[in-house]
Amino acid sequence: MSAAIVPIERTALLVCDLQNDFLHPEGAYGRAGQTAPEILELPERVRPLADLLRSRGGWVISTNFTLVPGRGGEPMISPHLKILRPFLAKGDFKPGSWGHRTVDALQPVDVEVEKIAYSAFYMSRLEWVLAKCGVERLLVCGIVTNGGVASTVRDAHVRDFDTIVLEDGTAAFTPQLHEVSIAALRPVCRVETVARIMEEVASP
Repeated sequence: MSAAIVPIERTALLVCDLQNDFLHPEGAYGRAGQTAPEILELPERVRPLADLLRSRGGWVISTNFTLVPGRGGEPMISPHLKILRPFLAKGDFKPGSWGHRTVDALQPVDVEVEKIAYSAFYMSRLEWVLAKCGVERLLVCGIVTNGGVASTVRDAHVRDFDTIVLEDGTAAFTPQLHEVSIAALRPVCRVETVARIMEEVASP
């Protein structure tokens, strides 16, 4: 499917994990000091594209990492994540909570989809939502390039979505991880800058 022939109304900015619990100083990761400048810069960098896409009839759909509350409200956390992020606690990434929400800079999003793993497609309603919205092309932004972004892009690829990764609209915890991950995605999808895609969206 050629990006040139996919109409704007069938295009979605897919926002991966740009949530308060990841980015805000009072969120789960902020309180633990787990962040990177490149990650914190993303919402404002992507915001003009989100606004433009909305104005042209496109979609802004966010996929939000979720820790499902279990007995007593304790979050269900995968063993590997417990090791990587031991600071995660009750109430973090809880569905419906402030921390779980997409950051204010990218609001209002059209649809928020809960996700429980790296890929936003894994055991989620994302594919159903995209079908209901008539979306054929995904402009992928968010975090982290080597985790949720890469996994989601590869799953989109095998589902025949026309997928474009925004190189400067994604980030990882180190520039090196980001660069290696972008290089690995180039055979899978088109890689572009936010500015270049804004030019395409704005063109008649």
